[in-house]
Amino acid sequence: MDEYTPELPEQKSDDTLYEHHAITVDKGQTPLRIDKYLMNRIENAIRNKIQTAAKSGNIYVNDLQVKSSYKVKPLDKIRVMFEHPPFENLLVGEDIPIDIVYEDDQLLVVNKPAGIVVHPGHGNYSGTLINALIFHFDNLPNNSSDRPGLVHRIDKDTSGLLVVAKTELAMAHLSAQFKAKTSEREYIAIVWGNMKEDEGTIEGNIGRHPKNRLQNTVYFGDEAEKGKPAITHYKVLERLGYVTLVTCKLETGRTHQIRVHMKHVGHTLFNDERYGGNLILKGTTFTKYKQFVDNCFKILPRQALHAKTLGFMHPTKNEFMSFEAPIPEDIQTCIDKWKSYSNHIG
Repeated sequence: MDEYTPELPEQKSDDTLYEHHAITVDKGQTPLRIDKYLMNRIENAIRNKIQTAAKSGNIYVNDLQVKSSYKVKPLDKIRVMFEHPPFENLLVGEDIPIDIVYEDDQLLVVNKPAGIVVHPGHGNYSGTLINALIFHFDNLPNNSSDRPGLVHRIDKDTSGLLVVAKTELAMAHLSAQFKAKTSEREYIAIVWGNMKEDEGTIEGNIGRHPKNRLQNTVYFGDEAEKGKPAITHYKVLERLGYVTLVTCKLETGRTHQIRVHMKHVGHTLFNDERYGGNLILKGTTFTKYKQFVDNCFKILPRQALHAKTLGFMHPTKNEFMSFEAPIPEDIQTCIDKWKSYSNHIG
């Protein structure tokens, strides 16, 4: 598929500005230059571009223009404004196949393959699930972020189930369920190491990593207010030597929640490059073992995470509906290789 580069609309003759980012600073934030702060908060941001935006008067704090040297304070309301709409708002339908598990007049359930971004954003303005949805469906309702049909999301390299709203009623009803934590979401994952307990719960507030702007991290104790509450319930399915096959049920839905929580307890997801899982974290120093793991990485060139089960109350039928997506071939092949290896060393 040819890459789509959205054309910017002609610049308006008036002084209309479009909001590209709106951020409220966390309560526990220590004073920090706003250019450095935005580098940590905006994915793919370049410091020079942020400084240029400040010089152009396009960065506002509490509705006042600020320079790049301004130091952010707790609860500051930051807005980054430009003369053109955000690229992600310039939506164009694209004829991308959608794996529809279920559909009726109110909603559809989609099995998203790994490698597909759910919605347009910095660096991904085409080829997303939303580009596909607006091609195949008319008049999808916008969510609170003006994203058509989208009730929730999963990461680009995570596969699995998503529910999409087709009506305003469905959007309101389903969004309320996710907010009230009454929907059910279960993932299957391969994690590094042999988990000590057969099941358990990981609790820890999740927020942006203070040094690595592409990661989130767990905050606790006096720093807990820097993150948002997050709860993950896990259960061991099978122990495979130096990795463990687990299921994870989400009670909350924070960005990278399972990936962050598992890393926090010392069991980073297998081949999760962003969080260091693409390194050999457990095992031996033997060359053959390294070759085996490298082969697994090639078979599964992404984090070993799949949104397997999704359940929710239907907006109009007044019945709870549950769906399950089979484990993708890349994850299943990796599981089978680890089973064979663990049987060999056992």
